[in-house]
Amino acid sequence: MDFGESTELAALREAVAAIMKPYGGAYYTRRASAGQPTDEAWGALAAAGFLGVNLPEEHGGGGGGIVELAAVCEEAAAAGCPLLLLLVSAAISGEVISRFGDDDQRRRWLPGLADGSHKIAFAITEPDAGSNTHRLATRAVRDGSDWVVDGQKYYISGFDEAAAVLVVARTGHGGDSRHGGSPPGGGSPPGGAGGPAGAAADRPRLSLFLVPTDARGLVAHPLPVSAGLPEKQFTLFFDGVRVPADALIGEEGDGFRQVFHGLNPERITGAALCVGIGRNALRRAAEYASSRRVWDTPIGAHQGVSHPLAAARIEVALAGLMTQKAAWQHDHGVAAAEASNMAKYAAAEAAVGAVNQAIQTHGGNGMATEFGLVPLWGLARLLRIAPVSREMILNYVAQHSLGLPRSY
Repeated sequence: MDFGESTELAALREAVAAIMKPYGGAYYTRRASAGQPTDEAWGALAAAGFLGVNLPEEHGGGGGGIVELAAVCEEAAAAGCPLLLLLVSAAISGEVISRFGDDDQRRRWLPGLADGSHKIAFAITEPDAGSNTHRLATRAVRDGSDWVVDGQKYYISGFDEAAAVLVVARTGHGGDSRHGGSPPGGGSPPGGAGGPAGAAADRPRLSLFLVPTDARGLVAHPLPVSAGLPEKQFTLFFDGVRVPADALIGEEGDGFRQVFHGLNPERITGAALCVGIGRNALRRAAEYASSRRVWDTPIGAHQGVSHPLAAARIEVALAGLMTQKAAWQHDHGVAAAEASNMAKYAAAEAAVGAVNQAIQTHGGNGMATEFGLVPLWGLARLLRIAPVSREMILNYVAQHSLGLPRSY
C-alpha cells in the first residue's frame, strides 16, 4: 500500500487551493446568504481546466479520474467555497456521458462541461418514490422517432444554472438482470440498499435522457429551503416534453446500470466536499481559539476547547482516507459501492461534527454572519441527508457488508 500522493495530485491540490482562496470566507457567505450562484469561483476553476479534470482529453478534459475530481472538490471546500454542482455536473453527468454516451453526445456535451460553458443537472428523485428507485413514476414513451417524457422530479439542484438535465425515466417494465439487479462491479441504487425484493421481471426498465432546460413542456418551480446555499433547489414538471431519439443515453432500458455508474462518483465527491468543509471549519476554529483570549489565556489552551477540536480533526482525517480509497477503487475498476457509501457516511458525520464544534468554539460569534460558519453547517447538514441518507447507507452496510437480513 502507498498512502503518498503523486507529485501531480499534490500540485493539483495546491493549484486549486490558490485559485479558490479569494472565494472563501466573505465571498461564499454573501452568495450563500443571497442564494446567488458562485459564478466567479466556477469560472476560475474552468479557466484553469479543473472542472473537467475527470473527463477525456479528446473532449477537453484532463484525462484523470474521480481521484482528481475529488481533490478539486475537497480543496475548493477547504478554501471555504464548497461547490455542490461539481457532484451533479462533473461527477454524475460527466461520468455517465463519458461512459455511455455516443460519439455525438460526447462531442456535444463534454467540452462544455470541461470548459465551464454549461452545466448539466441530474433528475432522479421524485416526491412519492423516496429512495426506492423501482417506484419512479416519470415515463418516457416512443412517439415516432421521438420520446415523450411525462412526470415530476423533486429536489433538483442547480436547474437554473444548467443547459440540460439528465433525466431518469421509465421506458417499460421487466427485463433481464442487467436492468434490475446490482450492476457488475457492485454498484448500488440511489437509496444505497439494492431496492425492494422481487424478480427482475417485476422491476421497471429505466432509461436516461438529456433534456434541454428550455424544452417545451418542462416547467421548473423553485423549492425554497431554509439552509442558506448558493445553489437553488427545484421541482420539475414534465408535461409531454418531446425530445429526439438522440437524447437517449446508450441503450433503452439500461438506465439502472448507467445510474449506478454515476452514483458512486457522486458519493465520493460528496464525501470529498464534506472533508473540505470539515478542514475549513477546523482551521477557522483553531485560528480563533489561538487568538481569542479570556482572562489573558488563549481559549485554545483549555482542554475543554482543544480536545473536541482534536477529536473532530481525527474524524475528518479518517473520512478523508476512506474517500481516497473509494476514489481509487472506482478509477481502478474495483467494486467501490461499499467504500463509496462508507466514505459518504463518515465524511458527512465528520463535517457536521467539525462545523458544530467550530461554532461552539466561537461562542456567540459562531452565529455571526461575519464568521461565515452557519452556511457551512447548512450544507454539511444537508449532506447527511442527500444524495443518500445516512440511514440508507446503514441499510446497505448491514445487508451487503455484514450479511444481515434485508430490512425492507
